[in-house]
Amino acid sequence: MTSITSKAVRIDQQGGPEQLKLVDVTVGDPRPGEIRIRHRAIGLNFIDVYQRDGLYPMPVPLQLGMEAAGVVEAVGEGVTHLQVGDRAAYASQPPGSYCEVRVMPAKCVCKLPDAISFETGAAMMLKGLTAQYLLKRTLPQGGLQAGDFVLFHAAAGGVGLIACQWAKALGLQLIGTAGSDAKCALALQNGAAFAINYSTQDFAARVKEITGGKGVKVVYDSVGKDTFEKSLDCLRPFGLLASFGNASGPVPPFAPGILAAKGSLYLTRQTLFHHIATRESTQAMADDLFAMVGSGQVKIHIGQRFALAEVRQAHIALEARQTIGCTILTL
Repeated sequence: MTSITSKAVRIDQQGGPEQLKLVDVTVGDPRPGEIRIRHRAIGLNFIDVYQRDGLYPMPVPLQLGMEAAGVVEAVGEGVTHLQVGDRAAYASQPPGSYCEVRVMPAKCVCKLPDAISFETGAAMMLKGLTAQYLLKRTLPQGGLQAGDFVLFHAAAGGVGLIACQWAKALGLQLIGTAGSDAKCALALQNGAAFAINYSTQDFAARVKEITGGKGVKVVYDSVGKDTFEKSLDCLRPFGLLASFGNASGPVPPFAPGILAAKGSLYLTRQTLFHHIATRESTQAMADDLFAMVGSGQVKIHIGQRFALAEVRQAHIALEARQTIGCTILTL
């Protein structure tokens, strides 16, 4: 029986960044269906904030973190797609990636191609797989064709910059929103056809102007409360609002009749973890992401790096919307 000591970030109760504590934990051997992985880099995501602050109720104590990249140290019985020494990356339940070493289910862990660095792997798995399921699997009635307009909020964030590039590769006209002129410029540099600074412009009015009054087929929205109602106003009849986050807070209750009044609209609330529920679907989505990154059609922007011990500062920066692109914790 192996016993390894690892630094890990834990919360004992939900609340602000001050709840994040760096502690020593003991890590053992993987059981059937599990692996032990030594991380080289860890990804930071808004879901980590939701789990820390209580928006998503979680049992405590809780070791946070949903994605990372590293090297497989041990493989449990029944695991055939990974071997000791493999470079690997993942976005996966349960939380726990904020650490040096962990034992975890092998199902959602994928071999990382040699051409992709550990830092890129850690930064891109959750956000890249999210962009993949949105643009390839979360589609409006009739699907998306080259030339179609889509609206993507927070276009200069980690998911947003990947989506800008991927949408361009698919021939889509992505209209991005962001909170500053600098972030809008970044979205345009990464393939957005148009960018709207929602701090100074009415994004719904600008979308109507860009689309000649027709509206977009789909809105991809991770912002939530602040953008929900106006997002509905951006859609053409039978359009789809795909909600996948709540950076500004959860959307308040509303009457479904509003969807009829605004054009017989569709609304869905998606989460990555249903899309990666099986080993096969996880690998298929990851292969698509690896191909896009490996070909250079999608570049992963790491805008911020924090040491694992600086995790509180990392959360403060993310919540204050001071980050651009992806943020990683380094080891």
